[in-house]
Amino acid sequence: MEHSSVWDSAADALRGSLILPDDDEFAAARRPWNLAVEQHPIAVASPADVDDLRVLLAAARDAGAVIAVQPGGHGAAGDLSGALLVRTTAFDGLAVDLDAGIVRVGSGVKWGTVVHALEGTGWAAPAGTSPVVSVAGFTLGGGHSWFSRTAGLGSDALRAAWLLRTDGSHERVDDDSDPETMWALRGAGGIAGIVTDLEIDLVRAPAIWGAGLVFDASDAPRVLRAVRDLALDAPTSLNVFANSMRMPDAPQVPEEVRGRSFVTVQALSTNGPADELMERVRRAGTVRRDTTGPTSPATIAAAAAEPTDPTPGRGASAALISLDDQLIDDLVEFRDAAEQWPVMGIDIRMLGGALDAPKRAGFATLQGVGWLLHALIPVFPGAPPEPGDASMAGFRRVLDRALAPQTVTTFLGPGETLDKCGPASSIERLRAVRATLDPEGLLHEGRLPR
Repeated sequence: MEHSSVWDSAADALRGSLILPDDDEFAAARRPWNLAVEQHPIAVASPADVDDLRVLLAAARDAGAVIAVQPGGHGAAGDLSGALLVRTTAFDGLAVDLDAGIVRVGSGVKWGTVVHALEGTGWAAPAGTSPVVSVAGFTLGGGHSWFSRTAGLGSDALRAAWLLRTDGSHERVDDDSDPETMWALRGAGGIAGIVTDLEIDLVRAPAIWGAGLVFDASDAPRVLRAVRDLALDAPTSLNVFANSMRMPDAPQVPEEVRGRSFVTVQALSTNGPADELMERVRRAGTVRRDTTGPTSPATIAAAAAEPTDPTPGRGASAALISLDDQLIDDLVEFRDAAEQWPVMGIDIRMLGGALDAPKRAGFATLQGVGWLLHALIPVFPGAPPEPGDASMAGFRRVLDRALAPQTVTTFLGPGETLDKCGPASSIERLRAVRATLDPEGLLHEGRLPR
């Protein structure tokens, strides 16, 4: 059967939709969240249910295509040539069991929906900083959250998954029924099949307290040292992010912050106030703004001011073993250099705590890693890419001597592979899982090249 006939037949059989390149909606449908990444699938499907997914599996098999699942478009890594792009937004179920501290969530659900459903319950979701990221993409990619020092990676919270295998069977898998598949699902994405639902542990957080401190950029060396030293004895209930922000002098930026530089330190405690610990950071510089007190996950998500619409952007990430004085000085010097103007923000996340003692076996791990950093480089219309490329390379050079042997999938950039997330033995183990569960190669290779 010719390819066009295959897709026409599939479109007729679906309860959901199948958008082809000749359709007016195709240009918008194929785009990922990061508009700087170009992807050119052969079609974009939005299945209504598991039966629709079975239709798409059969069509891909007949057409010699592969299936790439992208619930909300985050984490795009390549152009998807020869792939059928599947959006699982219709899988929108949400069931919360407060007595057990568990949530079952469909693979199309975004974290914001879960966060708001838990507001005022004394439970929190192990969610990322952006409420528009899908639960599935975040969790299956490892996922570092505001609660990771308290509860571990997002993937560590994964109790079970409902998986459509390439042979068309659909079942619930957990550590008792299929430990090898669960190990792969915790951090390596959907290489074992198409995940339709997830069962996730919630985080017990009866008294959430937050602090937000803003300092002048000139205080950065002292503030970052104070944050570094705080990690030595911070309890697992305390989660800390620092950020060095330099707003570009561009018309797209609000006038009140245009061209300004500052350092922020944000803390979240799941066990009430941590004023004494944060006082160490306050003393490191002159606090220009201090917001402290009880808070909630929904308030935190709103305050993060993450983009709510697709936008172009680039960046570079690094997981570090340590953050010594010299490295802090080198990072601040890099940050202050005029030629690093493309770097709008450098995010620094304190690790340790529960991350050093994962409760479940999984490919993703930050065990023994001290810090997670990310340099954000926005893409402005008409701006040349070369300065941003040079800044990303410079950022990596500064941090090279302290790099950890692994990071997590959700912090990989376009084109980066799972080799950066685990040792060779784990990569070979993933390949063995995929060879067993997807012998035909119906699923897109993702970040694990065939």
